[in-house]
Amino acid sequence: MAERSSAASYDLVVIGANAGGFSAATAGLGRVKVLEPGSTIPFGSIVGPEALDISFGETVTSVDVDGEGLVVTTAKGTYGCRVCLVAQRLDSAGWEPPIPVTARDRVHVDRLPDRVADADVLVVGHTDHAVELASRAVEGGANAVLAAGGMDPTLVSPTAAEALRVLEKGRRLTGLFRSVPEQVGEVDGYPMAFFGDRRTPDLQFDHVVFASGRTTVGPDALGVTDAALASGQVWFLGEEEVAPGAPTSPGWRVASDIAAACFPDREVAPSPSPAERRRGVPGVAEELRDEHYNATITYFEPTHSDLWILRVRPDEGTISHLPGQYASLGLGYWEERIDDAVDPGLDGRWDKLVRRSYSISNRMLEPNGYLVGERGEDELEFYIVLVPPTDANVPGLTPRLALKRAGDRIYLGPKVAGRYTLAPVDDPDLSVLFLSTGTGEAPHNNMLVELLRKGHRGPIASAVSVRRWADLAYIDKHRYLEERYPWYSYLPLPTREDDVPKRYIQDAITDGTLEGLLGHDLDPARTHVFLCGNPSMIGLPEEVDGETRYPDTTGVVELLAARGFTLDQRKQRGNVHFEEYW
Repeated sequence: MAERSSAASYDLVVIGANAGGFSAATAGLGRVKVLEPGSTIPFGSIVGPEALDISFGETVTSVDVDGEGLVVTTAKGTYGCRVCLVAQRLDSAGWEPPIPVTARDRVHVDRLPDRVADADVLVVGHTDHAVELASRAVEGGANAVLAAGGMDPTLVSPTAAEALRVLEKGRRLTGLFRSVPEQVGEVDGYPMAFFGDRRTPDLQFDHVVFASGRTTVGPDALGVTDAALASGQVWFLGEEEVAPGAPTSPGWRVASDIAAACFPDREVAPSPSPAERRRGVPGVAEELRDEHYNATITYFEPTHSDLWILRVRPDEGTISHLPGQYASLGLGYWEERIDDAVDPGLDGRWDKLVRRSYSISNRMLEPNGYLVGERGEDELEFYIVLVPPTDANVPGLTPRLALKRAGDRIYLGPKVAGRYTLAPVDDPDLSVLFLSTGTGEAPHNNMLVELLRKGHRGPIASAVSVRRWADLAYIDKHRYLEERYPWYSYLPLPTREDDVPKRYIQDAITDGTLEGLLGHDLDPARTHVFLCGNPSMIGLPEEVDGETRYPDTTGVVELLAARGFTLDQRKQRGNVHFEEYW
């Protein structure tokens, strides 16, 4: 054990000036000393304002206990501290790029060429080390590109993430976060990076630098004693344990881990959530959007905070569809949520899309009052409600969609599909009854406009059950259509308003309200019924041992079946058509 030292005392000594080390040094853990064996540091413009106490040319020879603390000895002096973080990393000896490479004199591993001023430099890698190399290249005057395909922003240290943000924002670094070269060839004596994907053209550089997977310096190389290791006050930077029993933590959370274990009295900001860390490298999200999104939100109108009408215009292709059909929308798991719920398995799919199918609605009326025509439309309208998380279900799409606005990008599925259409209505004198709950009226809006536009003459009625009057986003348009087309009726049924009695769609059938709207009995010979919404409203039966069994709660299908209606089947067309929407 070392004798008690009179060396200056620090709360934290960091061995190794790199992204992970700086992330701990700037976290507010008290008085910090950074010991760097080299003569330069990365991220000079980022960490400079922190006014860190950094000593260069410091080769550590021992780390030992000193009373209740530690003493770190170098060739230049001794430094007492409460905690020591070993952040110094070793290049992987013998490491070779994992792709075919020529132009060897201009391809480097883990180091920059001696002179990079005004040179075009490609850095290949997705770790903190790659960001360090790119930062050094920029600070050396290079025109730098970072090919960081596969980078997970949740595994990038705060200092590296801040460097990426600052350098990209200042247009001093170009980040390719979804691309890596498939090979580096040689053209006219200079390296040519061949990317082999549609996102990135082949690019030529003066130099290409690969960042290897480095390892943390072990305790023997620094003279760390067994007593120091046993103290729990010597920490190592990394994902995997460096020495048996010694605390080890990755750069993205090392500061908070050290604070929790060794500085419980210090108020240190907790590690950001995975979503916050991903947002800290904005270039990653932008490249993911460019890769996956193929449409633009042209209109986003909240009826209230949890209910929206939006329109989406695809970049290419047609929006042709039959009224009643659906299309899929998608957003990336990397997008921010409006709530604080965490998607199950997010770490394994953060760079993927979450998708859901929605029935296509219709804006119904032109500004001049005419019905929307089928010609000239280049966007699809959707009617969507925010789905809150529960213990049993964490919705992925709508909590992200809630934060979008007109002009934002989105994914629109290439195929419009669905059998829930007006195909059975082949006589313009038939009666048509639309019954829905909530946003289930979306396809009915589309079907209604189609019938009216084609000159349907038979009675049409639409009833929709909602909780509040505010949940009826299209009510004004329906009232206008009622005045213009006397054979059309609209019946809103709010169930939680004091000014109207609570009634459900089933009640409107049993008490004759819907027959009054149609002007005749519910006659299966002359009426088609379309159901879209809550499964408990629809009430589909099951076949059990050859017997038709309905749900305990009486649904519309059971009530209509008692009047002679038949449910639409895949092989046999009926006069009750349904689309469960839940």
